[in-house]
Amino acid sequence: MSSGSNPWSTIRQSAGEWLLQGITPRRLAFTLALGFVLGFIPVIGVPTGLCVLAAMAFRLNQPAIQLANYAAMPFQLALIVPFVRLGAKLTPWMTREGVDIAMLANSPWQVLQHSSTRVAAQLGIMAGQAMLAWVLVAIPVTLVLTFTLTGVLRRVPAMADKRR
Repeated sequence: MSSGSNPWSTIRQSAGEWLLQGITPRRLAFTLALGFVLGFIPVIGVPTGLCVLAAMAFRLNQPAIQLANYAAMPFQLALIVPFVRLGAKLTPWMTREGVDIAMLANSPWQVLQHSSTRVAAQLGIMAGQAMLAWVLVAIPVTLVLTFTLTGVLRRVPAMADKRR
């Protein structure tokens, strides 16, 4: 098996190329961390556009931020319900009459029996609660990922030099 077919070798080589293009390890780490955190925002369809805007605003590497965004997509789907539940615990004064997330999961047909405005209002409340929880989680996760990835990426050029 050649080293070209090894995905980890390809990732290391790409990261090394990004670093050689004038991107510092800290900036690349921030780019990857921000792309990952934006990638698990609990609103489907929004992260890609947000990553484009963030990369343009902060002058970050577009391919790197999108790579991290796409790597986070499975987490986005897995974290929607936990974010809604955390948001509900943080905002207990918001009532959720009529449509309950458990009913939505167990019997989607029952949801259709409620009025559409009631369902839309409930989904809006749940989306707001999920976004609140995401904002509270996103900031520390971005900081921890940036710090951790900076240490890892600082070693990438050293590994490339040792192999030559």
